[in-house]
Amino acid sequence: MKRISSLFLLSLLSGATTLGAYKLFIEKDNISNSIVTQAPSYYGKSVGLAAENINFVDAADKAVHTVVHVKNVTIRRVSNPIMEFFYGSRGGQQQEQIGTGSGVIISEDGYIVTNNHVIKDATDLEITLNNKKVYKAKLIGTDSKMDIALLKIDADEKLPYSTFADSDQVKVGEWVLAVGNPYNLTSTVTAGIVSAKARNLDTKGIQSFIQTDAAVNPGNSGGALVNTRGELIGINTMISSQTGSYVGYSFAVPSNITRKIIEDIMEFGNVQRGILGVEGGELTGNAFKELGIKDTEGFYIKKVNKNSGAEKAGLKEGDIIKKLDNQKISTFAELSGYINTKRPNDKIVVTYVRDEETKTVPVTLVKNDIISTEFKGLELENITASDKKNFRIEFGVKIKEVTNERLKQYEDELNGSIILNIDGENATDVETVSRLLNDKNENSGTSVQILTKNRQLVRIII
Repeated sequence: MKRISSLFLLSLLSGATTLGAYKLFIEKDNISNSIVTQAPSYYGKSVGLAAENINFVDAADKAVHTVVHVKNVTIRRVSNPIMEFFYGSRGGQQQEQIGTGSGVIISEDGYIVTNNHVIKDATDLEITLNNKKVYKAKLIGTDSKMDIALLKIDADEKLPYSTFADSDQVKVGEWVLAVGNPYNLTSTVTAGIVSAKARNLDTKGIQSFIQTDAAVNPGNSGGALVNTRGELIGINTMISSQTGSYVGYSFAVPSNITRKIIEDIMEFGNVQRGILGVEGGELTGNAFKELGIKDTEGFYIKKVNKNSGAEKAGLKEGDIIKKLDNQKISTFAELSGYINTKRPNDKIVVTYVRDEETKTVPVTLVKNDIISTEFKGLELENITASDKKNFRIEFGVKIKEVTNERLKQYEDELNGSIILNIDGENATDVETVSRLLNDKNENSGTSVQILTKNRQLVRIII
């Protein structure tokens, strides 16, 4: 009996030791791998993992109530040359045209953000809420460069509104929803992922889009791009397609840029643009070899504008910008996208590389209208409101000084004259001209259209 008891105790101890060893070594390994091994149960399902773990329903329900249908009525005058020839000019006939798009409610008292192209030239604006209530809207302000417009309706109730997320924190691969009214189909929700950030489409305005593969079609313009919490991360703006319909990618103005534009319009009545004051481009495989530098990522400074914050802070040609504040900078789109969220006199910290040494410097942004750029011996500056009135023009850059020896003999005529376009592209401001110059060969001839001080249009090759 005593022997049996000893054997039982020995077996019990052996079992406990084995169990302890299993728990300590074998099961520990199984636990550490369990997070990784959950994936195979969803393997092969293209959206299985996301659909089962992310709640699209709550985000969609929150967003659809904040997205509105925008109806734009414009009056155009249509002429009939044949009728006018036989019966004389009658000034044409007025014809009503209707355009539609989407908008996003951003406050409970009825402020709505949409695209500028949705409401452009409107004589009448009508807003339909998700609950089918209809209101007349008034235009508060626009920013055609960034394709953003702010509207206001006077509702008889507090409205559901969208909250802004920090679009700088959006990650590539993150799930997003596009909400809008494509083809007049109200409250349409499509899902996709963020395909890219700071996408440069070489437009004349914004150059830092959020790219997504969520389906966006005509009528979605001005609608919301939201994250899985239903927070606004962008305003759907355009699609890339030869047919005009969705074929794979769509683009949105980031919420941080949108919010800054709206706040400027509401506070100042116009958009306050802060300028860093550098010209250059991103480093590519060929570029860093040609420049003889080791860095393969960053924004390479080719030129620093006079009177700019960059010049005052000591930035120089050849410096490579790596970060603005805490935002990594690899492309011009990333640089311009971040600067577009700032105002004149805002201070940012620029991290850059000079002679293989990383440095940081605070830079105070300046107003767009006080910087200048040099173009083939012509120092240019932005025109003022007074210039626009005097010359009866809407855009252009003024010739401030002539240093080109070939043009010195015409200095008196050129100083104070306005450049309207360069090689057929409108010279809307110094920033645009700087971008045009980066793409042109300095040694090649350039056609320049000039409006002289005597109000004469001339075209010269320089």
